[in-house]
Amino acid sequence: MSHSVKGRSVLVTGGSKGIGKGIARVFAHAGARVLILSRKLYDAKATADEIGHGAFGIAGDVTSLDSMEAAVAEAAHKNGGLDVICANAGIFPAARLEDMTGAQWDETIVTNLKGTFHVIKAAIPYLKRSDQGRIVITSSITGPITGFPGWAHYGASKAGQLGFMRTASLELAKYGITVNAVMPGNIMTEGLLGNGEEYIKSMEACVPLKRLGTPDDIGHAALYFASKEASYVTGQTLIVDGGQTLPESLDALVQA
Repeated sequence: MSHSVKGRSVLVTGGSKGIGKGIARVFAHAGARVLILSRKLYDAKATADEIGHGAFGIAGDVTSLDSMEAAVAEAAHKNGGLDVICANAGIFPAARLEDMTGAQWDETIVTNLKGTFHVIKAAIPYLKRSDQGRIVITSSITGPITGFPGWAHYGASKAGQLGFMRTASLELAKYGITVNAVMPGNIMTEGLLGNGEEYIKSMEACVPLKRLGTPDDIGHAALYFASKEASYVTGQTLIVDGGQTLPESLDALVQA
């Protein structure tokens, strides 16, 4: 599977840290020509240097269509085309409904949902020229399947991505472009490390496999959707959560 992405031009938004960094690393190690996009050029370049394998960093803001058009054009120019878009950039600020402001709602929806639209719209002309055009969206189990206090805006954006994906997959099928989404559960990223060992242990206790996922776990799922072997898969989701969404109660985990 990994051999079929070798030499392919791949753009990963939000690729300088967390899940995006894992996606970029997996693709780079599989031989793809990876472009890491971050709002800060320094962060994108630093991550590209760390990953190696020819990865390259560029700057761009997914909340701006103009910025995405410029970034996608730069990526295509750098690699002589574009084959894969990993729409991963996202934010998850916590705010309960009673305290949430309109600005907080808008910031999350614009970044996570509208940002997905921006990068994909900008990339379509280039993906149409590829013989293996692929779009992989990073959604979440939060929103489409589960809920978590303080994340109503985040959950809405992630569920919205899946509605977008299904229609986008229909519209782009005539060009041979597939559109799919990975739905991560609890993943060990930089943001979780600051919450302390007890917090992490409590999260692990909710997962049947008794561990949190890694960014690379999500990267391998994205790699499958981007592969030649997944050419007949579009409009689909893949949950990567260690079984977190399976138990119907905490007692189910105890009984297991």
